[in-house]
Amino acid sequence: MLVLPTAAAYEHPERSVAQAREWFASLGGTARGLDVLGRSDAQDEKLAAEVAEARFIYLSGGSPLHLRSVLKSSLVWDAIVAAWEGGAVLAGSSAGAMVLGDPMVDPRGGAFTLGLGLVAQLAIIPHYSGYSEKIRRTVSLAQPGLVVVGLAERTALVRDPAGTWRISGEGRATLWLEGKETSLEALPHPSPRS
Repeated sequence: MLVLPTAAAYEHPERSVAQAREWFASLGGTARGLDVLGRSDAQDEKLAAEVAEARFIYLSGGSPLHLRSVLKSSLVWDAIVAAWEGGAVLAGSSAGAMVLGDPMVDPRGGAFTLGLGLVAQLAIIPHYSGYSEKIRRTVSLAQPGLVVVGLAERTALVRDPAGTWRISGEGRATLWLEGKETSLEALPHPSPRS
């Protein structure tokens, strides 16, 4: 597995890699980090080639705004998308999950901003522990058709290869569509880009 600690570039990225190694080792997997920490790294052909060869790519937590600015329209992002389209697993934790949708929730206040757009019409709120004023504001600002998902700690929203969604982990997920709680059936069913 390849760990990109990009979102943690200014918060000890080596710790993100170590945590991922420990977590995935407990599940029987092995992980290694790839230091795509800044824009020049994301435009490096050698690093992009390593990403393209990966069968499991993990985007760590940290700053979703930094992660997005580093990866958006880059060689490494193109390699991630190509790997995913070729059947690789793509997983993101916290910031790593947030950036995959478009729009994404802006962590500074709960409004929306551009994400990386792998899954359109899906916005993730990580670390969800209950409805709050900030989340109410986010849900109320959602454009028609946008599904907002609050994910509790140690909980994943998983898209299976067939395009179906499921919740996995210890917590729960709460989904909203047009201001009302909804079910997994409301989630978009993306297919790889052509």
